Amino acid sequence: MADNKRTSMFDVFLLSMFLVCLCLAPVPTSAQGRKLSFGVNGQFKILQMADMHYANGASTGCLDVLSSQKAHCSDLNTTAFMSRVIAAEKPDLIVFTGDNIYGSDVKDAVKSMDAAFAPAIASKIPWVAVLGNHDQESTLTRQELMNYIVKLPNTLSQVNPPEAAHYIDGFGNYNLEIHGVAESSLQNKSLLNLYFLDSGDYSSVQSLKGYDWIKTSQQFWEYSEEPNPQQGTAPGLAYFHIPFPEFDNFDTKSATTGVRQEGTGSATTNSGFFTTLVARGDVKSVFVGHDHVNDFCGELKGVNLCYGGGFGYHAYGKAGWERRARVVVADLNKKGTGSWGDVKSIRTWKRLDDEHLSVIDAQVLWNSSPSGSGVCRL
Repeated sequence: MADNKRTSMFDVFLLSMFLVCLCLAPVPTSAQGRKLSFGVNGQFKILQMADMHYANGASTGCLDVLSSQKAHCSDLNTTAFMSRVIAAEKPDLIVFTGDNIYGSDVKDAVKSMDAAFAPAIASKIPWVAVLGNHDQESTLTRQELMNYIVKLPNTLSQVNPPEAAHYIDGFGNYNLEIHGVAESSLQNKSLLNLYFLDSGDYSSVQSLKGYDWIKTSQQFWEYSEEPNPQQGTAPGLAYFHIPFPEFDNFDTKSATTGVRQEGTGSATTNSGFFTTLVARGDVKSVFVGHDHVNDFCGELKGVNLCYGGGFGYHAYGKAGWERRARVVVADLNKKGTGSWGDVKSIRTWKRLDDEHLSVIDAQVLWNSSPSGSGVCRL
């Protein structure tokens, strides 16, 4: 955040009152069962926020910010950034990709989650969340966290798919279908499939230390998932927290856009999930968090591997390197009759928490034409 955007005590008061009012306000109708569709402009926009690391609000200080920012920086800077970027982008769906709260510093997981998700809830925009490796380090288990999240206003999050609940590992594995434009011939068909997965926290296998991974049961579920498709296979996007080892194939120079500033915090074993995605063929891009100062996208075997970049101010970062959010937009083909067809392209860019909410690293991730992906101008 720029020096001249330091949060004043008055700003802190206003944000605190906003959170109190939100908690006392009538609970909006649940978004569960709501059908997501492309807009009349032929677009569907997703806003990803990775690693909020929210703790206890105004009393929680910031990490890795400029010395001039420290005195007035707290979790409320994360809240303010979220409100700004939601207002600027007006997404159709908000996605939180784990470490939503920083459990080891949290006094009450419910209160922290309520505060962390508050701007998304207040926006009345549908939102979803998956868990990271720090969420459960407070007063609730991973299952209890997801059980609570799915009851919050306007969320489309799910604990697990009903058809796979008896065998699937983790909590927070689900699929959302994005249907065609209302009153079009594809209004009841899934033109874009979104897969959300629980990448776990830490290995439970004694001989394998380090982070967890997406298990065979989750891959089996995703591979067998059959959304109501358009004619032909619809493209898919996957969101989870911990990257798989294939992210290590890229550095700043070899990535399409963005930077690598730390190692890949993946599991010490390769579960074969990337191979599963390549074999499946429909997933065009994967979006993760976990490694806060990596924000690159790189293409490997037809799949884009993208970091969201660190969002939260109580998360480690790099002083002077602004917190950021990733935006993804799917565009439909325009038919000659003026109606909309299937997905033409998938684009992405990032928003920085600076004075202007700067847009950087715009690129095309996937194009239905043979020209493929590349850097684009907005």
